[in-house]
Amino acid sequence: MLDPKRLRTELDQVAAQLARRGYALDVARIQALEEERKVIQVRTQELQAERNSRSKAIGQAKAKGEDVAPLMEQVAGLGAELDAAKAKLDQLQLDLDAVLMAIPNIPHSSVPDGKGEEENQEVRRWGEPRAFDFAPKDHVDIGEGLGQLDFETATKITGTRFALMSGPLARMHRALIQFMLDTHTAQHGYTETYVPYMVNADSLRGTGQLPKFEAELFCLLNAQAGSYVEDVSFFERLKKAATSNNDSEISRALAEFIGNRRGYYLIPTAEVPVTNILRDVIVDTDAMPRRFVCHTPCFRSEAGSYGKDTRGMIRQHQFEKVELVQAVRPQDSYQALEELTGHAETILQKLNLSYRVMALCSGDMGFSAAKTYDLEVWLPGQQKYREISSCSNFEDFQARRMQARWRNPETGKPELLHTLNGSGLAVGRTLVAILENYQQADGTVTVPDALKGYMGGVEVIRAG
Repeated sequence: MLDPKRLRTELDQVAAQLARRGYALDVARIQALEEERKVIQVRTQELQAERNSRSKAIGQAKAKGEDVAPLMEQVAGLGAELDAAKAKLDQLQLDLDAVLMAIPNIPHSSVPDGKGEEENQEVRRWGEPRAFDFAPKDHVDIGEGLGQLDFETATKITGTRFALMSGPLARMHRALIQFMLDTHTAQHGYTETYVPYMVNADSLRGTGQLPKFEAELFCLLNAQAGSYVEDVSFFERLKKAATSNNDSEISRALAEFIGNRRGYYLIPTAEVPVTNILRDVIVDTDAMPRRFVCHTPCFRSEAGSYGKDTRGMIRQHQFEKVELVQAVRPQDSYQALEELTGHAETILQKLNLSYRVMALCSGDMGFSAAKTYDLEVWLPGQQKYREISSCSNFEDFQARRMQARWRNPETGKPELLHTLNGSGLAVGRTLVAILENYQQADGTVTVPDALKGYMGGVEVIRAG
């Protein structure tokens, strides 16, 4: 969440910065809400002062033995007006908060301008794509040829966008997780962390997934809360708000619906539970920076993917990731972003997988990010680079939502810290890259040297 003070004092500048990412800030609505809030706040303070004055006069009149009934009636009327003013002020604040929660982060000055992924900028490349003396297959054909990657059975068990692995291929998937965790803990100084795979709405609001991206999550609703009639009413309200492009009404409707259900959500990434470890916490200076590494399954509805990557393991509803999360002093966060990105790159280098680093343009960044690097690995089966990790600095955007702070030794006061995260790496996509880059003409797959110690003596994955 942006600093509300900036919207009050630098509204036009904030709007211009957000326009870089294609977001049109509703300046007129914010100004109108803020002006009304100021008027009601002043009136509330006047009423409070007047009621206090009248109450004091009642005490003085009683001491003199005077009739206080008229004064009591006046105070009662002031109390009713004050209660109404307070209720109006609370509602205006809720409206302003709903607008704030729907506003994305401001891009860092170093982020290149652009509208979409075609305008992302390449920063560097590592390695050369392997040259094949045969036509390379994609991971689906390789895995099915080995008899160890089965999408048909997964679809029978659950549905589309799920995979079933078996034998040495399943072991390699597990080996990748262990290899990544070992590397990040032993070489990069991260603390291995285990977290719940379900979180509450407060956690998702803290990292920025709620309220705007409700449709992308798997929500486990409390069956005893709400009713079908309430559900229909909610969706009608949401449809009307979406039609009018009213972000604040969408946010408010979702917040009320979520609050009524009091359910859990399956995590879309370990970023959510891990970053929320610091929610409502003041971190001691000596404990900074905080570095966490966490392996979890991730669950995404893939709403809005519109048929993209329906073949294979690139875009699934359930997948595994090893996530890197850092909490640092604000002055250290951009150096930390470079280091975290390098930590993710180390995994690709140890696996000898060719990749490139892309600086995302302003129009292609995630909602909460101030700056993002994507790592894209070369996939011979697709003859293109594909994203395998996204590493972002969120500055204080998440920390403000979560009230995650550190104590500045110079002032002795708590201040918002900066949060960062990145995949180190997406396990399924790494497996895809190994299958395609280490495939042989006879359909077998060579195990990368870095994984051989985790494979129980298996050096080549064969059919059967």
